[in-house]
Amino acid sequence: MNKKKIINDPVYGFVSIPSDLIFDLIQHRYFQRLRYIKQVSLTHLVYPGALHTRFQHALGAMHLMGLALETLKGKDIDITAEEEEAAIIAILLHDIGHGPFSHSLEHTLVQGVSHEHISSLIMNEMNRKFNGSLSMAIDIFKDKYPKRFLHQLVSSQLDTDRMDYLNRDSFFTGVSEGVISFDRIIKMLNVANNGLVIEQKGIYSVEKFLIARRLMYWQVYLHKTVLSAEQMLIKILQRAKELTDKGNNVFATEALKHFIDNRVTKEDFLQDRTHLEFFTMLDDTDILATVKMGVKHEDTVLSKLCEQFMTRRLYHVELSNFMPTKERIEALRRAAMNLFKVGEDEVHYFVFTQSVENSAYDAGEGNINILMKDGTIQDITTASDLSNLEVLAKKVKKFMIAYPKELR
Repeated sequence: MNKKKIINDPVYGFVSIPSDLIFDLIQHRYFQRLRYIKQVSLTHLVYPGALHTRFQHALGAMHLMGLALETLKGKDIDITAEEEEAAIIAILLHDIGHGPFSHSLEHTLVQGVSHEHISSLIMNEMNRKFNGSLSMAIDIFKDKYPKRFLHQLVSSQLDTDRMDYLNRDSFFTGVSEGVISFDRIIKMLNVANNGLVIEQKGIYSVEKFLIARRLMYWQVYLHKTVLSAEQMLIKILQRAKELTDKGNNVFATEALKHFIDNRVTKEDFLQDRTHLEFFTMLDDTDILATVKMGVKHEDTVLSKLCEQFMTRRLYHVELSNFMPTKERIEALRRAAMNLFKVGEDEVHYFVFTQSVENSAYDAGEGNINILMKDGTIQDITTASDLSNLEVLAKKVKKFMIAYPKELR
């Protein structure tokens, strides 16, 4: 069987699968599951075109990794064929631990377990099934491989993951502010002191990358309607768990039922591989099935939330630089209790506060280093003459209050 396939990607054109092993990994059911997990969760409720998947993103990041490695090899950076394949595998599988609706439900189904940790567990499981052929890729993914620049291509503040998701999310949402000069950034990549650097000629492309990332977060990922939908979905699952704990029946697929019925922790994942097996059966359709069936549930809180979610009658959300007053929160709680005939112990499903924060660049957390023409290395905030770049490194925190639109 010919495994050197070519995939027609809407963002980059033709993308080649570089080896038989990578083809087999893509064909594995753990990876195929990503076809049914949306890349940007519920963003399509605001930007209808945003229906692309984690599967597409992983292939796109794989393509960019191949381009980056070719660039570095062309600059006489020592990268063996085995290292090249391992780095491509590391980025291909970097998101394989994402659960349904990606980041939205990351800490709802499983408490205190990040998708990166689950990705690591799944990669270890696949390594056993592929007779240890992923060992180097896992070391690169975990930043345990001596050539640290390979890990930085997988996970850093200017990695192939971020380059693809900004390009791809911009393409499918139609938000042009997210477009970046990924090809020029890749051409400007180099290695110094075993670390990834950008040659000085590429500094303006990096500036545009950071500005694009900031705009995409506040205009797309943290759009208040997206936040509203995500919070409603979280509340639905929390209510389903609460009802199940009290002995009530809530429809769920076998895989989802496992996590609704059980409090699965990080330690549980390590001690019992059954949890991981159930997790790898989950995708967006499991959650949607529960929500659709929940519309007719006898519990008024669950049925109301599910009905509102399915008809896109979401919470009204206000974002502000200041925390809402206790008096306003209490007034909204009382109004919601009267409107939906719920008690003190249930009104938090309809009125609640939350905070969101983001920074386009985290100075000190794996800096973006610029290789200057004189051979010195400077952080992007020092090397750039863009006056507001240091401002982008500051974490912006906003406070959110959510409540039913009927109370506006």
